[in-house]
Amino acid sequence: MNRLVVGPMTTLEINEWWVRRINDNTPNSSQGNSQSIEEHLRVVPSELEIIRQDFERRNAELEKKIEKMEEEKMNLRLDLDVQKLEAEKLRKGKIKAEEDLDSLKMGKEIPRGSGTK
Repeated sequence: MNRLVVGPMTTLEINEWWVRRINDNTPNSSQGNSQSIEEHLRVVPSELEIIRQDFERRNAELEKKIEKMEEEKMNLRLDLDVQKLEAEKLRKGKIKAEEDLDSLKMGKEIPRGSGTK
C-alpha cells in the first residue's frame, strides 16, 4: 500500500518512511515459533500478583509457626501448673514435718521432778 501525497511536504524519504512504518505494524508469521495461540495469549502474572502470592505463602508459613508456638505455650503452662502443684505439695509437707518435729520435741520433754526411781 503506497501512499502518494501531492504537496510541498511530500518527499521520497517521507514516502519510504511511511511504507516502512505500515510494514512494521503488520504482524509477521514466524515459522520458528511453535507457540499456540493460548500460550501466546497466556496472561503473565504482574509483579504485584507475584508479590501477593509470595506474601500469602509467607503468611501461611508464619501462621503454622504461630500455631506451633501456641501449642508449645500451652504445654509450658501445663508444665508450670504441675510444678506449682508439686511446690505446694512440698510446702505443705514441709509445714507438716515441722509441726511433727515440734510435737516430737514437746513429747520427749520429761517434766522435771516427776521421774521414778
